[in-house]
Amino acid sequence: MTMDPASPSHHYPSMESNSPDPKSEVVMRAPAGHMMDPTDPDNPQNWPLTRKIYASTVATAFAFAVAFGVTSLTVGIQGVMQMFNVTMTMAVLGLSLPLFGIAFAPIFTPHLSERYGRSPVYLVSLPIFAVFILGAAYSSNFGALAVCRFFAGFFGGPCLVLIEGTFADVWPASSTVTYYSFLSLASYIGAGCAPLVLGALVTAKSWQWTQFVTLMIAFGVYLFGIGVPETYPREILRSRARRLGHSIQLAKAESGVTFAEMAQTTFFTPLSMAVSEPLVIMVTLYLALNFAVLFQWFIAVPAVLALTYEFTLHQVGLAFIAAIVGALVSTMTSSLTEKITNRQNGCRTGTAMARLEYRLVPAMFGSVGLCGSLFWIGFTASPKINYSVPIVGTGVYVWSSMSVLTGLVSYIFDAYPAKGTLSALTLMATVRILCAAWLPLVIIPMIMGLQGQWAYSVFGFMAAAMIAVPVVVFIHGARLRSRSRHAGGIMSGGSQNMMTGPHDDQEMQMGSGHA
Repeated sequence: MTMDPASPSHHYPSMESNSPDPKSEVVMRAPAGHMMDPTDPDNPQNWPLTRKIYASTVATAFAFAVAFGVTSLTVGIQGVMQMFNVTMTMAVLGLSLPLFGIAFAPIFTPHLSERYGRSPVYLVSLPIFAVFILGAAYSSNFGALAVCRFFAGFFGGPCLVLIEGTFADVWPASSTVTYYSFLSLASYIGAGCAPLVLGALVTAKSWQWTQFVTLMIAFGVYLFGIGVPETYPREILRSRARRLGHSIQLAKAESGVTFAEMAQTTFFTPLSMAVSEPLVIMVTLYLALNFAVLFQWFIAVPAVLALTYEFTLHQVGLAFIAAIVGALVSTMTSSLTEKITNRQNGCRTGTAMARLEYRLVPAMFGSVGLCGSLFWIGFTASPKINYSVPIVGTGVYVWSSMSVLTGLVSYIFDAYPAKGTLSALTLMATVRILCAAWLPLVIIPMIMGLQGQWAYSVFGFMAAAMIAVPVVVFIHGARLRSRSRHAGGIMSGGSQNMMTGPHDDQEMQMGSGHA
């Protein structure tokens, strides 16, 4: 769903002891945010593979739990309507409100992560999320349910944001596309598993069990992750200094120190970029469309399959297997694409990577599938055509959606220096999550008014226009970045091969942020 702004840079400054106090360790200011020497054994990128995998798996599990909780209530919409005597649109708020809550996470999570590290934020965020999920299960009126679902998203959002920073801490820039595809998998599969797992259970029990199962998952994940090591390099250095009784002077946090600086980085600058930065505007609009359509499937698929093919709730849940398969295939194809492009560009070491624009290759392929799958689904969801055809189409959409997300966000990771990257990713994450929250509220009236074929044709035509985005960025991205006032000249020569990239302190997606 989104990304953590306190992600490391892959420019490694040296540490110098210039203080006369032998117990004082001073870290000189560096142009980027990763403040650990590449030979430092405490550097997360030097950890044993098992420790890297554990930290990454914990981050994945926390994001999975929150994503599962976000979409869990979609299976119980009919039960919510009956219990609280509300319309379907109001019941759909059970999906939209946690997304509205998550939309705040890219704005405030970077500052929490900078001050406390990643592990404390994970370990505080998930239990509070669980408390509000419990409150939703025992709500006696719709207002209470709505409030609890909103705050579940608000407090669970950091888990969807931090996963990106955790992966960037642990894995090298040369594998950005690969690790981003894996971390995206947590949100995609978490969201897709909710209807799959809960369909039969809600039929036998009640809608409240959507929340009870989410609680069980959150509890299990918390126990698994309670020992997660800190991965944020600045916090590792601070902790080590405290442990050794040393003082330490770190470079000023890229996300800002004062409230005014923090607001500038994750609020005012993103607003400025939304109207002044062509590269960010294009990517933001495309990902907004991508996520809006992605999350409307959780409302449209059950309704269409039930009305067109008389599917039961359990059968509807099974249909989401196609979406899960699509996400898995996207991870494989994006990772393979990165390996091929790195090899073709002569990057055969573990740290070398091809020029930045080659990260867009998965998005270029995915954009074609995104457009085609919308027409495919719109014109095949008919009693005259076997139900498997539109279901497979949703799998193709999810493959395309995740490929586009992986390519575009991986590109923006290193398109700007730290502050510019953080601001761009904050904007992209917040806008796409807000759009993901809005479209499910209106999709059923839209389908009823335009009919399915033309409702999805509207999205298809919009997606057709967006096919140009990754292509234009691939061709002109380096020039656009070099002209940006946020780039500071970084990577202006987009054609070179790079041994390292900036990969700076950066933030969002549902998120995935996210989601």
